[in-house]
Amino acid sequence: MNSTTKITPKNSIFDINSPTIHDALVFLDGLVPDANKGLPQELFFFITRMTPMVNVDLLIKDENKRTLLAWRQDQFAGGGWHLPGGIVRYKERFEERVSKVAETELETQVEFDEVPLSTHQVICGHKTRGHFVSILYNCRLPSSFVPANKGLNPSDPGFIQWHDRCPDNLVRVHEMYRDHI
Repeated sequence: MNSTTKITPKNSIFDINSPTIHDALVFLDGLVPDANKGLPQELFFFITRMTPMVNVDLLIKDENKRTLLAWRQDQFAGGGWHLPGGIVRYKERFEERVSKVAETELETQVEFDEVPLSTHQVICGHKTRGHFVSILYNCRLPSSFVPANKGLNPSDPGFIQWHDRCPDNLVRVHEMYRDHI
């Protein structure tokens, strides 16, 4: 099958007037003027049903060995504490994503080791956002850092808090990091 083959498999839901794969891809490409800035959510979710995503997770510690965690509540991970992190964008270096996650989620920069602490493959039971290659970076902030939280309550998604020990209600996809926290 080449890029101009009509999507008309025998006995399929597609008819002779279906768009070509090429036409569909041209349309989708037009929705993303700059992939470095991310993707529209519906397109992102579609892509995550087709291929693994690569993300960075930040293990942020202070000099007192506390860990900075964020509250998460969504249809994919459920509710619980998790490490700040983010999906690597097209042509973005891992180190850039570490810095952008710190800036976006914490409104600050972190010191971090250039060599990742670990790499994990995560395969979830659901289809959308169901396969990741997660790269863990060891990061540091001083204990004087106070998360802004901008009016968020502890049960609001995005609430950031220092933890002396690993909480019992860590999101399941981050159980692989329990021993690090």
